[in-house]
Amino acid sequence: MELKKELKTLFWIVVVFLAVFYMPLESERFQNAIAASLDLSRWYAQEHVILCLLPAFFIAGVISVFVSQGAILKYFGANAKKWLAYTVASVSGTILAVCSCTILPLFSSIHKRGAGLGPAVAFLYSGPAINVLAIILTAHILGFEMGVARIIGAVVFAIVIGLVMSFIYRKEEKTKKEEQMNIPEVAEKRPMWQTSFHFFTLVLILVFANWGEPQEGVTDGAWHWIWLNKWNITALFSLMLIYSLIYILKIKWQWVIAGGVVTATSALLTNSPLVPMIVGVAVLSVITLMDKQDNENREWTLATWDFAKQIMPMLAIGVVIAGFLLGSTYDGVSMPGIIPDHWVSSLVGGNSLWANLFASVLGAFMYFATLTEVPILQGLMASGMGKGPALALLLAGPSLSLPNMLVIRSVMGTQKTLVFVLLVVIMATVSGLIYGTLY
Repeated sequence: MELKKELKTLFWIVVVFLAVFYMPLESERFQNAIAASLDLSRWYAQEHVILCLLPAFFIAGVISVFVSQGAILKYFGANAKKWLAYTVASVSGTILAVCSCTILPLFSSIHKRGAGLGPAVAFLYSGPAINVLAIILTAHILGFEMGVARIIGAVVFAIVIGLVMSFIYRKEEKTKKEEQMNIPEVAEKRPMWQTSFHFFTLVLILVFANWGEPQEGVTDGAWHWIWLNKWNITALFSLMLIYSLIYILKIKWQWVIAGGVVTATSALLTNSPLVPMIVGVAVLSVITLMDKQDNENREWTLATWDFAKQIMPMLAIGVVIAGFLLGSTYDGVSMPGIIPDHWVSSLVGGNSLWANLFASVLGAFMYFATLTEVPILQGLMASGMGKGPALALLLAGPSLSLPNMLVIRSVMGTQKTLVFVLLVVIMATVSGLIYGTLY
């Protein structure tokens, strides 16, 4: 056993050494891929981590600490009514405007609290896939039928993938079901409406802080109005959070008001929304950790930190690798990765099995921030991508990415992750073939 461990260490030392020794630094494509990797990483850090992931970690912490295990088991547990569990899980994305990475702390939280594998996986897929804003944008830019196909596909995928995963691992689920039958019901510490109020206040802050800019040229309509006023709306929900911290979590009002004043002042002194978000997160962390009246408030922030420690390193590695392989398409500039762009456009034309399969695999490994998959797909279709492969990429892409896979593996293991990814890719491929044939 010891020899095997030492040989494994030696193997990786040799692999890293050879990779560095033969690194093609003089190659222009290699240099561009490095630049794309750094560009994507910078964009991810500037636009995604602070506004998206940090609120998501706190939301996951709410599930982990404030939402009782009984409530999770009632809706998602192995003994929950299937129609209820899968219905709730499959439409969750209509509330959560999140991407494949932001859903991870929420998935990890309900998984740890005892959710059945099927409903948990359905939630994991549907969260990014049925994002209502992205579906509206899809119908508006790529056509009404594509938007409808995406809605139907996302809901069906979530339910079918969850049911198949539950069936494949039915022995584990049976054991979990028997264990959960013996878990005694614990009385809720506070009324469910209070926990729900606190939870959805954080969700709404996450949604509106990340509200996407409307299509270029669109200067009217509700979407545009919300985008123009997104920070005023976010500030309104921040006031609701202040109310929740004082009257629901019972944190000293002097601390909360002082923290609110500091956060508001930071917003007035800068034009960047990142600053008040960072200040707000820091203030929230300090006042909850210092609270001596209710230990759950301190546990909330500690649980948030645990999710950050578990998820962030894998995400960082995944983003760097994804940028290197597939390039970066943000900040209005397309930077190619080590895989040439023309390979992609030439491989996804028409409606062949190969084109749909390649689009599904490509979508599964690419990273799409919320709403960015539509303009990216619009460019690919302009380069000759078929409608079938376009839908395949839409159904596989938003819910999966290389960073996402690495984190899922750390939560539910290599085998289950591979099965989940394969199911998404296969179903996306078949859906693309059917859609491409019809249209």
